[in-house]
Amino acid sequence: MVIVLGLTGSIGMGKSTVLAMFAELGLPTFDADAAVHAVYAKGGAAVGPVGDRFPSAIRGGAVDRTALSGLVLGDPAALAALEAIVHPLVQAERQTFVAKAERAGAAIAVIDVPLLFETGGEADVDRVVVVSAPAETQRRRVLARPGMTAEKFEAILARQVSDAEKRARADHVIDTGQSLDGTRKDVENLVRELAPPHPGG
Repeated sequence: MVIVLGLTGSIGMGKSTVLAMFAELGLPTFDADAAVHAVYAKGGAAVGPVGDRFPSAIRGGAVDRTALSGLVLGDPAALAALEAIVHPLVQAERQTFVAKAERAGAAIAVIDVPLLFETGGEADVDRVVVVSAPAETQRRRVLARPGMTAEKFEAILARQVSDAEKRARADHVIDTGQSLDGTRKDVENLVRELAPPHPGG
């Protein structure tokens, strides 16, 4: 029986880095953001329904994420309509991924879900792993991103469960405020704890 880890954390906390570390250890990993990219791409499952609701967000047969972001930012009803389209599609991809990992005999599978607590996704996983770093480290990382502003950062934070609450609700916390080697060691220890190596193998 595969153990499904739900990997989450607020913006700029280093989820992608930690997901890559799990993958380096040979664990099957699911990147929710990559799944969204796939359903938004030309021929993707979200293009038709998103185009019906937000016609101006379709460019060249694909969903233009920048245009779409401009249409839903600050509009809760539009955002809810978009999430009603996209979340079930990503959820289906995730279920396919877990079934495949199970068939392959994986001990642990890791799912990266940025809004795990916000969408009630903790019910779909066995353990929740929260990636966290000090607030000033988070702020520095996020504001270094192209096109990011302090206002946009605050708006994103306002939609997310706070880091303190995520840490309190987590089964495991991975600290990315330390060195990369330190973080990697924490990831390795967690994997060892959840799936100890078989004797002699």
